[in-house]
Amino acid sequence: MTTLYSKLSEVYDEMYRGWIDYENEYSFYSQILLKSNCQSVLEIGCGTGNLAELFSLNGFDYSGLDLSGDMLNIARKKYPASKFFLGDMKNFNLPEPVNAAIITGRTISYLLDKNDVYETFKTIHGNLNEYGIICFDFIDANKFMPLIKKGEKVTHTSCINNRQLQRDSFWSINLNHTWAFDWNSIFYEKTEDGSLQKIGEDNSTISAFTKDDMILFMQLTGFEILEMIPRPSYAFDTFVMVARKIK
Repeated sequence: MTTLYSKLSEVYDEMYRGWIDYENEYSFYSQILLKSNCQSVLEIGCGTGNLAELFSLNGFDYSGLDLSGDMLNIARKKYPASKFFLGDMKNFNLPEPVNAAIITGRTISYLLDKNDVYETFKTIHGNLNEYGIICFDFIDANKFMPLIKKGEKVTHTSCINNRQLQRDSFWSINLNHTWAFDWNSIFYEKTEDGSLQKIGEDNSTISAFTKDDMILFMQLTGFEILEMIPRPSYAFDTFVMVARKIK
């Protein structure tokens, strides 16, 4: 568990609401689910629950799953009517299967081992109804890995509730894992005099994937690919995979 999702969980909640248009995220994923008539949905890596209310208010039977108790505590305070489960995406069992599982925010990137990716998709397969849908995004290794080979600093800023936050990211390739990179982040808050006060730091190793990687994982874990959608995010070029359980 990285610092970002534990000690910095409140910073995460504020900062990402400044970067990500969650109404647009909801619209994107809900349209995919409605095409397959999916009403019950599990969001894996739900974090502080920023999509929970939107799904629930629009008639979906929503559940959220996350590995971080700190993140879920924030989600439960914000949206007490929603269902949230503490669990590992590699091995969980829902009380009842769902029509769809979505993995948002490139959460799949925290799986560094191929077997962990395989076990995650098999676990999801086992928690879906017949012909259930899986939908997830992943960092495009072919675009991202060459981009970071120089190791330059990348800065993102966010302003929410009159609080100005900044994250400086340092990305470096880590070939001890296939298409992985080390991500060192330093978080700051801008003070009234305009100076930056450091409020935390996070270090993690993250996976990127090729399209062929994910096509093979889907084939090996019992899914039929429906769509692969290129979708840039605030920091990464990504693809969104949509697939259906077939066996």
